Amino acid sequence: MPGSAAAPNANVALRLAEAFARHGVTTTFGQSLPSAFHLAAPHAGISQTVYRQENMGGTMADGYARISRKVGVVTAQNGPAATLLVPPLAEAMKASVPVIALVQEVNRDTADRNAFQELDHIRLFDAVAKFVRRIDRADRLEDYVDMAFTAATSGRPGPAVLLLPADLLLEKAAAASERRAVLGHFPLDRTLADPARIAEAAALLARAKRPLIIAGGGVHLSGAAAELAALQQDAHLPVATTFMGKGGVDENHPLSLGVVGNTMGLGARTHDLKPMVEQADVVLLVGNRTNQNGTDSWTLYPRTARFIHIDPDPAEIGRNYEALRLVGDAKLTLAALREAMLAQDLAARADARPRVEAEIARAVAGWRALIAGVISRGGGPVRPERVAAEIDKRLPADGIMVADASYSSNWINIYMTAKRAGQRFLSPRGLAGLGWGVPLAIGAQVAAPDARVVCLCGDGGFGHSWAELETLRRLQVPVTVVVLNNGILGFQKHAEDTKYGDHTVACDFAEVDHAAIARACGIAGVRVERGEDLGAALDAAFASGKPNLIEVITDPDGKPPLTMYQGHYPEPF
Repeated sequence: MPGSAAAPNANVALRLAEAFARHGVTTTFGQSLPSAFHLAAPHAGISQTVYRQENMGGTMADGYARISRKVGVVTAQNGPAATLLVPPLAEAMKASVPVIALVQEVNRDTADRNAFQELDHIRLFDAVAKFVRRIDRADRLEDYVDMAFTAATSGRPGPAVLLLPADLLLEKAAAASERRAVLGHFPLDRTLADPARIAEAAALLARAKRPLIIAGGGVHLSGAAAELAALQQDAHLPVATTFMGKGGVDENHPLSLGVVGNTMGLGARTHDLKPMVEQADVVLLVGNRTNQNGTDSWTLYPRTARFIHIDPDPAEIGRNYEALRLVGDAKLTLAALREAMLAQDLAARADARPRVEAEIARAVAGWRALIAGVISRGGGPVRPERVAAEIDKRLPADGIMVADASYSSNWINIYMTAKRAGQRFLSPRGLAGLGWGVPLAIGAQVAAPDARVVCLCGDGGFGHSWAELETLRRLQVPVTVVVLNNGILGFQKHAEDTKYGDHTVACDFAEVDHAAIARACGIAGVRVERGEDLGAALDAAFASGKPNLIEVITDPDGKPPLTMYQGHYPEPF
């Protein structure tokens, strides 16, 4: 390991960097402070990936963790900078993503004296982190670092925070640690659900008349896509996913429904498959939070069904649906469940398979016929369905699709196809905060520098992250950002009109030239105003191998097929 016990100027900051390097950290997302740490980190083999604002930096660390399967690390100054970490850590907490924040504290001898930018960071982070500790003694540094990584990567993953007094980092350090534990990958500890319950679950699924798997984001957190695909194929089980579970299975597989939840109105791939969900008699939930959007406000899942739930967090099982409890890692438990099912008589499953496949195929074919016109419509303003479809044509199976919150997440989940089990579609679905698409994409690209990473965001969300275009230029990571410019806060405006018959004045924007902003930041920026011009713009951006922004002037009447909109607006088909 770089760094040495014999170094005459070794300080606590260097020992901290060495401890993080031991856990597999190779880069941290940071601006400047804690400066002592960032200056020492290169000596331990850790680079610094910059950001402009802490809210964005925390989200970059989140995107990095989701793709690298390593802990994402973000750093921040005390006080106002630290407060800006609260939103991304809250997202990571809800979405179960392991992120560690290193936050500078005031000098120890100035604590509780109204020092400059002093704040009670422990109370600040208490609700948005699994673990928050201040390191006051150099001889406890390794203990707290290991505890932070253990908290972040074990059980249900999530964020941890280490608070670092500035004067502590400059103390002369003791000898380098001899610890060898590596705790920076997740899941840290894979546990298998009770074998007796796995056998019970296998029997239930084998005997079911209309079984269904609904896979959530836990499939990706566990790296269990291959195991889910094997269970789907060998046990003849249809699989749907939540938003965060998209990519957990190949959506071209004849037993794959697509994304289910509150986006199953007319125009959704799964619109005609709603009865398959509503009439299921045994439902296997895998890493699924059974949250409001994923269950269409808890109206979609059948109340009369028998539920089986795989999750590493015991508290999630039975939260909204009483279930057979398979508490454990999805990868191990799905593999064991497959073996248990192969020991069952699967004749009924095999006999039912052609009927189930035909039902799915009819629904998907009907959907493709319905949307054919809207995804190829020329002229302008451009339909957002076409934007998603044009990206889908060009995104390879190993590509990474990222979306901002709100409508952007809906467009990629409905109008793009997971081409293999394990393909990643990232969106902020823990708290679903606007503005996080671009930083998620930057973090994903840093984690996978050779992958094609595309970010779709609306003009409302993109307004939160304009400054990170300069970050894209500095880092030269080849993210292609596609901005849907409809001049409004679409979801807010349409939802308010649906609920109240009117909308607030905040929903309509003044005109902004986002492509010009990109060019001013030194990256390529083009504006597309007609649907037929979009393909060429995407091809040019991808061929450049550089960061690009494509602003698409889109139809302000374009709205995803949310079930809440049914009957309120004319359809575009």
